Amino acid sequence: MTRLLALLAAAALCVSSASAADLPERIRQSGTLSIAVNTIYPPMEYKDPATGKLVGLDVDLADALAAKLGVKLVWQESAFEQLMPSIQTGRADIVLSGITDLPTRHEVADFIDYLKTGGHFYVMASSPYHAAADLCGKKVATSRSTAFPGFIKQWSEANCVAKGKPAIEVVPAESTADARSQMRQGRVDGAVQGYETLPYVMALEPNTYRPVGEPISLLYQGIAVPKGQTGLRDALAGAFKAIIADGTYGKILAKYQLSANAVSAPMINGAPLD
Repeated sequence: MTRLLALLAAAALCVSSASAADLPERIRQSGTLSIAVNTIYPPMEYKDPATGKLVGLDVDLADALAAKLGVKLVWQESAFEQLMPSIQTGRADIVLSGITDLPTRHEVADFIDYLKTGGHFYVMASSPYHAAADLCGKKVATSRSTAFPGFIKQWSEANCVAKGKPAIEVVPAESTADARSQMRQGRVDGAVQGYETLPYVMALEPNTYRPVGEPISLLYQGIAVPKGQTGLRDALAGAFKAIIADGTYGKILAKYQLSANAVSAPMINGAPLD
């Protein structure tokens, strides 16, 4: 057993060393990696109300990757709409902020996928709706800046309209918090947000919300790296592979009750890493 553990540790060290060597010269020279982040998406990233410190799953993941690569992190807070432009213009090296790997974003970035995600309907705990189909013809709020409005419409076409039921009315919200506020006020009948965030929300407000049905989409969240920055991409992918191998990744997900959202190995743009 001792010999096996030693071999595994040596393998992880080799991966980490190779990953660090892949880093662009400017990052190796500065010893820093700048990350664009939108800090209003718990439990992925948010400000601790008590301390004002940036915390969350993505923060823990970044810390683990930085330890493997031997770099320090510089967090750059940004509006969600500015996350991708920040790496296009060079203001940040990467985006690590609960951002979904979508084909429409592949023109400007490669994604190292690290977490399963997808939209999920939920309602107030006292709601009379208990099945996703009960929301046909009803108002459902979701963040306008995400892909969820489109996924709700697709789901509605297939599961409501195609079966002779009225379509869901999608109500754009400024954020997931705004969608919940509209639901509490009775202005909408339900909401959709990433199912990786629902355990946190339900724990924060016990007995307030209730998931309905199954996720309406299966996607991945990824670390966005500027297109053409293959060295940086491969370094991060190698470091991610190393923290999967040594168990750090599993511990981070367990901390946030998201073990079921784990990926078994790194993927690039939704495809397994060679």
